[in-house]
Amino acid sequence: MFANIGWGEMLILVIAGLVILGPERLPGAIRWTTGALRQARDYISGATSQLREDLGPEFDDLREPLSELNKLRGMTPRAALTKHLLDGDDSIFTGNFEKPLSSPPPTPQVPQASTESAPETPARTPFDSDAT
Repeated sequence: MFANIGWGEMLILVIAGLVILGPERLPGAIRWTTGALRQARDYISGATSQLREDLGPEFDDLREPLSELNKLRGMTPRAALTKHLLDGDDSIFTGNFEKPLSSPPPTPQVPQASTESAPETPARTPFDSDAT
């Protein structure tokens, strides 16, 4: 229920309660609040079990569209693209491309140094046709 409240917010609430209610009434207010939350949770779980008993198997039919809606709510744009357009293949996003190796990559040809004193030519940079 309070999954989005962190320790910082809880500390601020306790300090605000201490300032507003005072140290003598704060423990009683905390006890009353926890009791009210526990009672509300019991009422909700009782209502859910009562609906489940009254509706029987139709209750699961009602819950199914809600669970689908919750799945869509939690879906990010990347997950939606991956699921619907790319059939679950997220290699386009992660960069894990698997190319079949039909032949080994070409090795660059380095010219042999000759014993003659010829003008020095710069070595050629290897060209990768797949990279362009």
